[in-house]
Order: sequence, then C-alpha cells, then structure tokens
Amino acid sequence: MNIFKIIENKKQYLDLLLLADEQESMIDRYIDRGTMYALDDNGIKAVCVVTDEGDQILEIKNIATAPAYQRQGYGRQLISFIIQQYKEAFQILQVGTGDSPLTVPFYEKCGFKKSHIIKNFFVDNYDHPIYECGKQLTDMVYLQMKL
Repeated sequence: MNIFKIIENKKQYLDLLLLADEQESMIDRYIDRGTMYALDDNGIKAVCVVTDEGDQILEIKNIATAPAYQRQGYGRQLISFIIQQYKEAFQILQVGTGDSPLTVPFYEKCGFKKSHIIKNFFVDNYDHPIYECGKQLTDMVYLQMKL
C-alpha cells in the first residue's frame, strides 16, 4: 500500500470525490487550495483532500473510498496518514459531514468528537437535496480531534 500526493490533474479522481461530495461545484471550492492524497493498493482505492483553515486547523474536505473497497480500512488508513503527516504543523484535525448514521460513527471510531453544527448547510449550499440512508441531510456536523 502506498499513499501519495496528487500535484496535478486532481479532477481525474472526480468519480471518487463525487462519492463524498456529490456536487462538482462544491468540490471546485476546495480542490485547488487543498492538498490531495491517493491511496494505491494495486490500484487507487481511496482519495482525500485536506485544507488549511487557519488557526492551526486542518480540515478533511473530502475523503472517499471506491465502493468495492469500502469497509476494508482504507479510509481509516488515510486518516492515520493525515494525522502523522500533519501532527507537527496543526493542533486540530476537523471534518464536516452530514448527520448520517454512516459517516458520523465512522469518524467517531477514528477518534473524532462532535464539535459544532452549521444549520441548513446542505439546503443552502447544494442545488439539490442530498440523501444518505434514506434521510435528507440538512445540517453540517463538524467533528474534531486534537493532533
């Protein structure tokens, strides 16, 4: 397994990025200013984009694993890599996600704790309703961990 930085042609991984953020215009808001990583294990299995949000906060803007390889530890491996890569330069690692029974427990198992909520984020920022597990996502839930 190898994790490496994507320097150019980040949009070649758009199919994966869209799994975690299903509106391309939202991905466009962070992809160029973010640092992108890919996890290769006999082919690209997962990608991650992180951004410097100031005040010693690093944010995971997008982390996605190809559907055939989900629940095999690739997302957790990417998060562990990000922690090791950035623990000296940042104090907080955070992630924003919908209030979903799939994603929130995953991040909590990785050591994140709920921090704050941005009300109506998905309703106000996406051009269509976003659903996960049959539930419409409305609020953005932020989770954080100390590095």
